[in-house]
Amino acid sequence: MSFPSVRPRRLRRSETLRRMVRETRLSRDDLVLPLFVVEGRGVREPVASMPGVFRQSVDALVDEAKRVRDLGIPAVILFGIPTRKDARGSGADAPDGIVQRAVAAVKRSEPELCVITDVCLCEYTDHGHCGIVEAGEVRNDPSLERIAAAALSHARAGADVVAPSDMMDGRVGAIRRALDGAGFEHLPILSYAAKYASAYYGPFREAAESAPAFGDRRGYQMDPGNAREALREMRLDLEEGADALMVKPALPYLDVLAAARREFDVPLAAYHVSGEYAMIHAAAERGWLDGERAMEEALLAIRRAGADLILTYAAKEVAARLSP
Repeated sequence: MSFPSVRPRRLRRSETLRRMVRETRLSRDDLVLPLFVVEGRGVREPVASMPGVFRQSVDALVDEAKRVRDLGIPAVILFGIPTRKDARGSGADAPDGIVQRAVAAVKRSEPELCVITDVCLCEYTDHGHCGIVEAGEVRNDPSLERIAAAALSHARAGADVVAPSDMMDGRVGAIRRALDGAGFEHLPILSYAAKYASAYYGPFREAAESAPAFGDRRGYQMDPGNAREALREMRLDLEEGADALMVKPALPYLDVLAAARREFDVPLAAYHVSGEYAMIHAAAERGWLDGERAMEEALLAIRRAGADLILTYAAKEVAARLSP
């Protein structure tokens, strides 16, 4: 059968019909809001390149967590920016570190809110790299102990999920062993399994003060031209004990996300990163597109490609417009 018997437009004639036959839906339950926490009190500094995003002190972060809860967003992911940094990233696993205090405070205030922690050294090292640097090179194996120690300190502070983003080989296994050995065998690992060396991270690095002091991260983050390698990375992380996998960035790598959805029967996350978010806002401010519709369309595309969870700075603005 063909036209005129078959007319797909029949099911597009009204919003009600479109809603009834919609294949993919965006829900508040799909969203995770990234938050930046800094030292001080009463601090709520806007990030210039990301409208609506702030660097906040722990007390302000607790207030933000309440707003997140009221919007029905189930989870946040925390990034810490310490006042002091050193070559080892000592603040990453300090019991009284900025993220550790933030986790404890948010969990006291909002115990039902899922608190995920980003596990990496880049925000805590004076050189800005994600691992230990020796003789000008980021060393893989010496970095594993530090990364595992950071994850364990987050667990002790009360984190619900730890999410390693460093892209060192073997870090999921090192974290799993550290957590299990300390009695945290119940704690899930959400691995940044396919994290690309992307140009879309610029605004984040401004917010987190984490730009490398020398070189770049192409020696450990993935090459943008590689998709099959991403599936290999994901498979290895699952073998090491990852409970869920992430693709980062999201929109330029929807093919990787869709391939992962076909390959793996585990929860998948995708990070709608700072550059993706900032581009939509910048275009909307100039009147070049409808910002609200473009943002929701971007997130819907990520969901349609296979993501169960979407980490996005737009979580609050989108959640406020979604039906309960």
